[in-house]
Amino acid sequence: MTSLLGIDTGGTFTDFVLADNGRLRVQKVLSTPQAPEQAIVQGIRDLGVALDDLTVVHGSTVATNAVLEGKGARTVLVTNRGLADLLTIGRQARAALYDLQPPPVAAPVPPELCLETGGRLAADGAEVEPLAAEDLADLRRRLQELAPEAVAIDLLFSFLDDRHERAVATAVPDGVFVSRSSDVLPEYREYERGIATWLNARVGPVVQGYLQRLDAAVAPAVVTVMQSSGGTMAAAEAGRRGVHMLLSGPAGGLMGARFLGHAAGRGRLLTFDMGGTSTDVALIEGAVRLTSEGSVAGYPVAVPMVDMHTIGAGGGSIAGVDAGGLLTVGPQSAGADPGPACYGRGGAKPTVTDANLVLGRLRPDAFLGGRMALDAAAARKAVGTVATELGLTVEAAAEGIVRLANEHMAAALRVISVQRGIDPRGFALMCFGGAGGLHVCALAEALGINEAMVPVHGGVLSALGMLVAPRSRQLSRTLGVPLTGVDSDMVETRLAELSAQGRAALVGEGVTEASITEVRSLDLRYLGQSYTLNVPWQGAAASAAAFHAAHRERYGHDLEEAVELVNVRVAVHGPEPELSLEPLSDGPAAAPRQRVPLHGVDAEVAVYAREDLRAGQRVAGPALVTETVATTYLAPGWAGDVDASGTLVLARSG
Repeated sequence: MTSLLGIDTGGTFTDFVLADNGRLRVQKVLSTPQAPEQAIVQGIRDLGVALDDLTVVHGSTVATNAVLEGKGARTVLVTNRGLADLLTIGRQARAALYDLQPPPVAAPVPPELCLETGGRLAADGAEVEPLAAEDLADLRRRLQELAPEAVAIDLLFSFLDDRHERAVATAVPDGVFVSRSSDVLPEYREYERGIATWLNARVGPVVQGYLQRLDAAVAPAVVTVMQSSGGTMAAAEAGRRGVHMLLSGPAGGLMGARFLGHAAGRGRLLTFDMGGTSTDVALIEGAVRLTSEGSVAGYPVAVPMVDMHTIGAGGGSIAGVDAGGLLTVGPQSAGADPGPACYGRGGAKPTVTDANLVLGRLRPDAFLGGRMALDAAAARKAVGTVATELGLTVEAAAEGIVRLANEHMAAALRVISVQRGIDPRGFALMCFGGAGGLHVCALAEALGINEAMVPVHGGVLSALGMLVAPRSRQLSRTLGVPLTGVDSDMVETRLAELSAQGRAALVGEGVTEASITEVRSLDLRYLGQSYTLNVPWQGAAASAAAFHAAHRERYGHDLEEAVELVNVRVAVHGPEPELSLEPLSDGPAAAPRQRVPLHGVDAEVAVYAREDLRAGQRVAGPALVTETVATTYLAPGWAGDVDASGTLVLARSG
């Protein structure tokens, strides 16, 4: 039987979850950012798994880091004449609306790498300027002179007719990565389409090179890759579509949260994934929400991705005191190297992890199951630098660091709930990531939520989620026609074309045709609006009614205006991999392994090992629950019940 291994490469740790003969095994090793495949090879070696019967599902930060750090490939942009500065002009949006002297921002593509050519189309698809043989010859010559690693081709209205972009691609020298807008994002909005195409080109050679090295390092294992939309694709295809990997790790976390929430009988979840570098928050109502309005490093990324909000607050977030004498936490992070001071790897700046250790909420002898001892003295020394500047005790400074980090995360959770008109009190708060359990009670209290969940394997939930993610594709195309009186046969034809394209891709990756499911939908808006709402395709009249209802729910009103059909969408999915969690054995309640002092609590508190807990057992706070990959802090006034799958369901006890 083939073993399935989920791997999530994060900024600090690389997480592993192995499904082997009905059992789950977890592992966590320090990431190797300069060569991520090294940590993966180390983790596989530690797990002792054979490579000849292994399928790897991988979520990687390689594409994200290439964008964030500006270390992508040297990329040439090819566009129509007169539009070389399209990506530089952008939407003319200001980061600070009232700043009259904003700092200059570097152009995405330097002017010398922007090439113009013919092949211009009008909005109706008619040819305005032909693409002549001389244009292609000139492009070929200039590309040879510039010697780029990648080329992004972005011609106007290419989503209506892609023949000119295909012709331009033939002028690109062999061995150079090519990204066409008509392939990456066949939708209107030339700026967003252009950015997606450029990002795909910029990260393409980096992603391809990494996946090739990984494939060679774990051969003969089969490697698949998590997409930002919560589905997987073959590694070879992922190498061509690096822009679809920008949120692959966080997407795995949401798929894992959905899976464990369903196992616990809860479909409405607010999630927060707190790792070493950042925290991702999202909302799940039965299914994971997707958006085409995401952004990375300030660039719009209009390809489908999980709808989440990310902030620079994690266990490794660095605390300090600003020029005004106020405490700050993040967004700078200690990362994996040198890491928090308590890691003993040369870090000297105080972090949230150091603060939790000072407060006693992290046990120095229980980190990573005892395999990595934490240096409590180094943590106190680091936090002491902040305490001295603020005139506080070390414990008071540590408490301030944790409280400020909590407020950052609570504000992020409000962005994806309260600011969208959604009452968070109707949801359970699910935490995961290595640091999530230390903050879950405080965040629930801040949002008025009475129930929280600490899932089994929560410290490696992104890797677990990759084991339950199906093969999938998200396809779209712009139509831009009035919905009233639309030719339904024409809409069905366009949807069928996308369906056939997606199904062929899945069948090519081994999914049987009979097992594929699909969802057909439309992006609609009132005529004159800029933004759309997505509703299922169910005929023009029914889809229009669904749009009016969705508009009322989102904005509190609807209009008696014409409705425009902007984009058609098809999502195709293979079957979800079957994964069952071993039921937790019941029996006598486990006793705590020790009792320890905790800052702010008069008596010593119980410390339980997660693996000792039994189904039906109740743990009353204040208490600590340690496990191999995470620690949970049950604050005073909270109690946790262990369900049959091992998830700790927390509720306020008073």
